[in-house]
Amino acid sequence: MSINSALLAGVSGLVANSSALAAISDNIANVNTVAYKRNQVNFANVVTAQAVSGRYSAGGVQGVTRQFVSTQGLIQSSGSSTDLAISGDGFFVVTSKGAPLTAADARVFTRQGSFSVDADGYLVNDSKLYLQGWPVQSNGTFVTPPSDLTAMQSINVKNLGAAVSPTSTIGITANLDKVSAVAPDPIDVNIVDAAGGRHTLRLTFTQTTPNNWNMAIATVPAADSTVAPAATVPVTFNTDGSINQINGGSASAFNMTLTWAAALGLPNQTIALDLSKTTQYDEPSSTTQITQNGAGAGNVVAIEVDEDGIVSAVYDNNQIRKVAKVGIGTFSNPDGLATVSGNAYRPTREAGELVIKQAGVGGAGKISPSSLEASTVDLSAEFTGLIQTQKAYSASSKIITTADQMLEELINIKR
Repeated sequence: MSINSALLAGVSGLVANSSALAAISDNIANVNTVAYKRNQVNFANVVTAQAVSGRYSAGGVQGVTRQFVSTQGLIQSSGSSTDLAISGDGFFVVTSKGAPLTAADARVFTRQGSFSVDADGYLVNDSKLYLQGWPVQSNGTFVTPPSDLTAMQSINVKNLGAAVSPTSTIGITANLDKVSAVAPDPIDVNIVDAAGGRHTLRLTFTQTTPNNWNMAIATVPAADSTVAPAATVPVTFNTDGSINQINGGSASAFNMTLTWAAALGLPNQTIALDLSKTTQYDEPSSTTQITQNGAGAGNVVAIEVDEDGIVSAVYDNNQIRKVAKVGIGTFSNPDGLATVSGNAYRPTREAGELVIKQAGVGGAGKISPSSLEASTVDLSAEFTGLIQTQKAYSASSKIITTADQMLEELINIKR
């Protein structure tokens, strides 16, 4: 009977609009959730076969949920250096635990980049999901396979140890008096060894003939080390006062090797000396500038992430140490991903194959440090949809009450 089909159509309208209300409610509730992607229930009519001519059987309506995972939210600046946003396509790879991870542990994907360092040193977002990345290799590079999730680890920025950087380069800007009978004062340079210890390297210049000098190299005290290729090397100048050579080679890159005394227990240390800005003019001897690298032991004071996704530890001795590199998971159809708790997603067949890319490479989005992606919910649109859904729900209920009245009239024919 057509009245029965009308009743069922009304019921389907109530069910579909209830689903629409639920989706709108979720959207409104998550208007301030980082990187939340709005959902929407669209309606599709259900057509039934019209088997009897002249009679119509209502099919009703069904709700079809659509999620807008691929919609980019507004990137907003935040006050934390570990807050991350993805500008473009892709997702952070995350897990529900830190370590140890196995191939059986589920990896999920999210754009919620509100990461902070937990008590164990892991980068964890507000949903307690652990950020994954490729660990740095001993040579400072990263191995980034595009399909092996097990190559990534939960990023930990704790227990990295102190950072020490031994001195490897020295640059000196000075003038040696061309005609004075008084020998110039020694030039003392502070250097750092491989264990973070500090020493003084002393360079003493003695003129032998016009435009020719000997440079004696020693640590203070001299017993701390021996110097190769020799403790004293010749330095020659051009007639215009500019430097020519050190020990017969380039004045901009003279390599000396310090062999430390056995009692110090230190490895040999090679230092490149640059005297290209040293001159020999008829002016009093003076040292204008000394530059050298190297730093003693330092502790971690900050964590930074750059646009390429490289996570680095910053030390209080101005050293920066790479820790890991954040990988970006991409799918050909991100709207086909399945939602899981924690504002995250899991792969599905509809989403396509997962490819892990480096940030900004091959269509993957770039990392925006100290930023967060806003929710894609538009409150004005949601409130408008709320009114429409309420009216549609009321209209569907009217179908049921009207059909009920018609059935009652039919029953009342026989009294």
